[in-house]
Amino acid sequence: MAQSAPFDPEIARDVITGLKHLPGATLPILHALQDRFGYVDAAVVPLIADALNLSRAEIHGVVTFYHHFRAAPAGAHVIQLCHAEACQSMGCRELERHAEARLGVALGGTRADGRATLDAVYCLGNCALSPAVMIDGELHGRVDAARFDELIDELGIRR
Repeated sequence: MAQSAPFDPEIARDVITGLKHLPGATLPILHALQDRFGYVDAAVVPLIADALNLSRAEIHGVVTFYHHFRAAPAGAHVIQLCHAEACQSMGCRELERHAEARLGVALGGTRADGRATLDAVYCLGNCALSPAVMIDGELHGRVDAARFDELIDELGIRR
């Protein structure tokens, strides 16, 4: 996975300035900042609020409403487990428990060594091949515990 740039308030201001003219600019700005830095730093909330003439609470509300936005940098590898209905019916909760144990991190967390972040997502659009997992943007279907371990081993992540 490509490494994100360290947070820089001046770069953040440039991103905000370049996008604030768009209708509904909040989401495009947040996406651009997350793409640039790998997360949405809390320090950027007042900058966005001031640029868009919105309250800090409104910006914070958007950041925390959408699961896509992170408040801290992700690990070197991002593992997303689908929790939509089809995946639930095919065992994603069992896979979740296995993934947490295998990676040594709770869902929504990042390993202490920074090697992996484990997240839930609410539809990867791969319902016919449930349960689905996305690792660093690559979709995998029909993932059971054994297949999950194979995928994690390919990343070089040890227990």
